[in-house]
Amino acid sequence: MSSSNPSPGTVERAFEAALYADSDTALDTGASLLAADPASDAELARRGQEFVAAAWRRGWQPADVVRIVRRELDEIHVQLVSALILSENRKPRSPRWAAQLAELASEPRTSRADRFSYATAVLELYRLLLRLPTIEPLDAPRQDAHHASHAPQDTRMLTRIRALLAKAEATGFPEEAEALSAKAQELMARHSIDEALLAARTHAKDAPGACRIGVEPPYETAKAVLLDAVAGANRCRAVWNEALAFSTVVGFEPDLEAVELLYTSLLVQATAAMTKAEAAQRAGGRKRTKTFRQSFLAAYAHRIGDRLASATEGQEAATEGELLPVLAARDVTVADHMDRMFPETVTTRLRGVSDAAGWHEGAAAADRAQVKGRPPLR
Repeated sequence: MSSSNPSPGTVERAFEAALYADSDTALDTGASLLAADPASDAELARRGQEFVAAAWRRGWQPADVVRIVRRELDEIHVQLVSALILSENRKPRSPRWAAQLAELASEPRTSRADRFSYATAVLELYRLLLRLPTIEPLDAPRQDAHHASHAPQDTRMLTRIRALLAKAEATGFPEEAEALSAKAQELMARHSIDEALLAARTHAKDAPGACRIGVEPPYETAKAVLLDAVAGANRCRAVWNEALAFSTVVGFEPDLEAVELLYTSLLVQATAAMTKAEAAQRAGGRKRTKTFRQSFLAAYAHRIGDRLASATEGQEAATEGELLPVLAARDVTVADHMDRMFPETVTTRLRGVSDAAGWHEGAAAADRAQVKGRPPLR
């Protein structure tokens, strides 16, 4: 009588053949074993969940795993790892973790490939998961009554900021895009300050957290500098991991969300402005695309950092004296948290900035930002 029970023996043989060797021959051998034994599917999925759980123990989060799979492999592997993460059925460790799961659940799925192609993709994915290094764990931000009671107000503010940034990305006028970004930064600074003062007045036991933001090639150094500038303007600290193509941003939760929103919007706007400026350069007979883009993004990051810092300082200068000690205390807390997470860091210099026209165009794009003041907090 035949049996439909899972076949861990088949999975083990496939793993022994394929996971610890890099050759295509080994991969084909393992995939052939799995494809020939449909009863092995359940055990194969269970082992995949174990690999995902091991990634959590090594400090990774769902978005981190999906990001590196997308970077190193193909879309089929992204869908496979997304399904594994969602099937793990663990309680989310933080609201940010829950949001990452919700985003994965909302993505469309394609139909499954033939058994051999499917098994090959699974083994390629497991090879990658098996070799993920240990990274710094992200402390989940604590959720207290203060955050629960003020969630609707936070949502309204963030919705308004997102709307401003969406308009900035959509407009075809660089001056308008920069002005909208500057206004969004004003709201972010106001939001952060209001949160800090309310927490101090209510003695809320708030604590810094951290998130990871992808910093993908090309021109990743300039992008990391831009993210660092955005983080600094929003009272956060950023540490870049070049090898794994992300930066870890440390700060209080409202500020972390502001950094994610603004960095993404500014990067979209920078790319649009750079493409337009580059087209004008090509029309004039220039062909040095790589050096132009590197210099453009470097100048953009440098100057936009100055503009955002000015916007944030303007918000603080317009407030009462109660603000400075509160923000100073939060700055110290963020710095201490970062030092605990990253006891050893090095400074990275931006190299390859050699195109004068690219630098000029990037600085000009950033200089179009319009920084406006706001009434003092009451």
